[in-house]
Amino acid sequence: MKEQISDNLNNPNELEKLYRNNKSLFKTEFNKLYPTLEDKPVAQFWNERLNFDTPSISWGKSGELVFVIVASLLAGFLAKLPDFIGINEEFYYSRNIAFIILPILIVYFSWKKKLNLRKIGLALGLLVVAFIFINALPNPKSSDTLILSCIHLPLFLWSILGFTFTGNNLRDSENRIDFLRYNGDAVVMSTLILIAGIILTGLTMLLFSLIDVDIYEFYFEYVVIFGIAATPIVATYVTQTNPQLVNKVSPVIAKIFSPLVLITLVFYLIAIIYTGKDPFNDRDFLIAFNFLLIGVMAIVVFSIAETSKETKRNASLVILFLLSLVTIVINGIALSAIVFRISEWGITPNRIAVLGGNILILANLLLVSFLLFKTSFRNGSVAEVNGAIAKYLPIYSIWTIIVTFLFPFIFMFK
Repeated sequence: MKEQISDNLNNPNELEKLYRNNKSLFKTEFNKLYPTLEDKPVAQFWNERLNFDTPSISWGKSGELVFVIVASLLAGFLAKLPDFIGINEEFYYSRNIAFIILPILIVYFSWKKKLNLRKIGLALGLLVVAFIFINALPNPKSSDTLILSCIHLPLFLWSILGFTFTGNNLRDSENRIDFLRYNGDAVVMSTLILIAGIILTGLTMLLFSLIDVDIYEFYFEYVVIFGIAATPIVATYVTQTNPQLVNKVSPVIAKIFSPLVLITLVFYLIAIIYTGKDPFNDRDFLIAFNFLLIGVMAIVVFSIAETSKETKRNASLVILFLLSLVTIVINGIALSAIVFRISEWGITPNRIAVLGGNILILANLLLVSFLLFKTSFRNGSVAEVNGAIAKYLPIYSIWTIIVTFLFPFIFMFK
């Protein structure tokens, strides 16, 4: 290997092949050879590439750390607000749970991305309007439009978060894809933090039980609640200050889970046929089916967002293409079931909301599947797929606005 490296210093293509064939051996032999090649620019380049010292974990600037600590305490306070001031818990959490975390993250990215005052004012203004609107809605004993507004409001706030995350380059497709990557990274980091928190909780309970001190109620009422509320904020801060911690983990997770989800869905569809389950007449099954569709669609989108920009064909792109096809089948079943229920039992807010959402997802899936097919089997590129996803995100936001703010008036708060 040492002789091959030395002989091919002026042949970048062959040198790269040697490196990819056996990276560890290449590094070992190159490091032995490097003292004799220090004066050569190409050798200096490879030395930096192979021996670059990854920066240690950064905790950011002191001002950012103070912001995260204060924001985490504020999130915990908001999570416990009904206990502190006697608000009805069902009313508060059903309408305001999204306001515990998302506004804090919106403020964080407004500051982090250095948004101009006009965009900061717009984001905060939308938050205020959303808060007043959802809490001013009538509270009848049964209201489908109220439930729909409460379900879609977090998605609207998520859209505002995306608006602030993209900074002053809202129309940049790559910024929108970075936002999706951030979501995937934040979910991974939040999961790791929660797992660590569960272990700490178990250890704490055990240690205090050994000395006969009962801290169960206090610990779960305050420490656990504050910890859960702070998790997305801390996870966001860590991913933004130390991207090297998760920017390689998320793509690996996406590549592992995509084939597993594909296999699971294929067997699930076979099981549906075998068991004779009927989403056309079973409302609960149809609801579960639609949640499955949304979950799989999210996996497809985030997996594509985490995929490399390389245009070469690879197995992961083919798997994503097959997964998108299976998801189209699931969407087709759900969509036909909804149309059937509307034709049989008439229009309701729930049916129209689900129908509209499924049509949007189907259109998105068809476009993504076509571009994945081009990328996997023709001369397309992953950048095209990413661009299509990025351009489609505002359409989801528009539908979210319609369901959240207009449905209550269209259907007279029923």
